[in-house]
Order: sequence, then C-alpha cells, then structure tokens
Amino acid sequence: MSTLRPSQEDLLRFALDTGALLFGNFITKAGRETPYFFNSSKLSAGQGAWAAGQALAEAAVASGLKFDMLFGAAYKGIPLAALTAAALQQGHNLDLKFAYNRKEVKAHGEGGAVVGAKLEGRMLIVDDVLSAGTSAREAIELIQGEGAEVAGLLVLLDRQERGSGASSAAQALSDDHGITVCSVFGLDTLLKALHTTGQDSETLKRVEDYRKKYGAL
Repeated sequence: MSTLRPSQEDLLRFALDTGALLFGNFITKAGRETPYFFNSSKLSAGQGAWAAGQALAEAAVASGLKFDMLFGAAYKGIPLAALTAAALQQGHNLDLKFAYNRKEVKAHGEGGAVVGAKLEGRMLIVDDVLSAGTSAREAIELIQGEGAEVAGLLVLLDRQERGSGASSAAQALSDDHGITVCSVFGLDTLLKALHTTGQDSETLKRVEDYRKKYGAL
C-alpha cells in the first residue's frame, strides 16, 4: 500500500507521463554519470503544473516552517513559486506574496535583479531540484542582501547526494546558513514509490546503485 500523499502520487504520475522524470544516462552539473534525470520544465501543461504546485504547497505546510513569502529561484523555480502560491491560497487559505530573481540585472524599466513583491520577512525559496545547491546559495545571498531572512528551501526533488565530503547539499545548506530543506520527494522516497509504478528491475537497480555510490551518509 502506498504511503504517499495524493499530491505526491499525482506528481509522480505526471512526471513519468510527461518525461519530466527520465531514466537513461545523463551527466549532472557535478560531472557524475546518473541513471535518472528530473526536469520540471516538462510539466508544461495545466494538470501537471498544478500537480507540482499542490505537491509543493503540501510539502511546505507539512514541514512546519514559518514563512511570509515565496521566492522563485531563476529559472525553473519561477513558475513553481507562482504555482505554489496559488495552491497555498486555494488549499490552505494562505495568501502569500511571491517574487523571483533575474539572472541578469535589468538596467531599464523597474530595474534591479528582483521581480514581484518586495522582499521582506521570512522567505521560502522554491526550486525544482536540489543537487549541489548552487542556485539556492545564489538566492540566499540575494535575499539577505535585500534585508530579508531565509526561512528554508522547498524543492520537488532532493537528490540526497553528498558533495566533496560526506554531507549532502541539504546538510551543507543547514550547516552554512542555518536553513531547513523540505522536499516533495527525496531520492529515498522516490525509489520506494517507483517500486509501485511498474518500473523494470534493471532501471531500479541502477538508481539504487547510484544512491549507494553517491548518497549522503
């Protein structure tokens, strides 16, 4: 029997159906060969996008984190922050502002690196995948530079990989910045769920072997 929340089940189904979750041979930003890849931009139709927003909203509420605003990390975190804000309002009666960053600072119009609401209070950063934590660190620096606080990081998938040491990216963010990472799926949770979806045993073994080789202790 599945222990997943309905929103997790919906997201996993759409991720598999749309190719947002793929299996094969890929290279991560860290240069590792990985047997799986998650790309939230494939959730580009209404139902899949809404499933992502609902799953993120439920994960945020379930985490117990206290936050005042959402911040979408460029680029894939931008639509996810908007979807999460909508899902929080509809499903949890939380009407929160959101903002996001540009990769390139705009010199005309309203200018600056931030689009949307003014950054204030405790910000929950939203992104699609936590791997090395690079985009999260960029967002943390920007948010703190604007005088706001970082409440935590919310992602669809935490790959739960270690970096150069034994710690995961989530643990490193906690150690360095004192923030909590919450996710719809960790790789451990995803692996358990995949056993119920009819994935072939060879694919599952490759992902499990990868987890053993690169997973954080």
